[in-house]
Amino acid sequence: MKAHTKETQATMTPQKALQFLKEGNERFQNNLRANRNLLQQVNQTTDGQFPFATILSCIDSRVSAELVFDQGLGDIFSIRIAGNFVNEDILGSMEFACKLAGTKLLVVLGHTSCGAVKGACDHARLGNLTKLINKIEPAVEAVNEPTDENLRNSSNLDFVDKVAAKNVEMAIDNIRKESPILKEMEEKGEIKIVGAMYDISTGSVSFN
Repeated sequence: MKAHTKETQATMTPQKALQFLKEGNERFQNNLRANRNLLQQVNQTTDGQFPFATILSCIDSRVSAELVFDQGLGDIFSIRIAGNFVNEDILGSMEFACKLAGTKLLVVLGHTSCGAVKGACDHARLGNLTKLINKIEPAVEAVNEPTDENLRNSSNLDFVDKVAAKNVEMAIDNIRKESPILKEMEEKGEIKIVGAMYDISTGSVSFN
């Protein structure tokens, strides 16, 4: 499989880009990786890159977007931060990726048993990590069930995963609210913004 070119990127649509990721995750789950020569792709991308998707995901070592979607060099922009939330720098990176570099799909990818989300559920406090966790805590408050405070912590993995999904949803809301550029591109149909959750126990990605 060759690296994407300006021509192949130009034929890509938001829906087609989403289908590419879904098919890639199917291959990943079935251990049927696409046949690609990465060293050849190094040579093919020497003079430029033409990715079709931008993916914001967590730093979790089990959740590499390139691997779980079976993509090669030059296929996707990968933005990673613990808890996959957005800030000004990440929004700027997304605007570059979509508006200037031509990606058609923007994905916010959360995952089950997320450590950053667990920290937010427990309201953990530790150095600079405190500020990061503060950015995820609104998702904790936004999940109404369970109401029993004894069940609203990291020991309740069902609650953790609900918060992780809500965190993805809120990140997408923030993208549309804080980036007029991306919002306008989505409204014009130039890009699609979607949320997804990766299951660390099965390798499957479910899209919202």
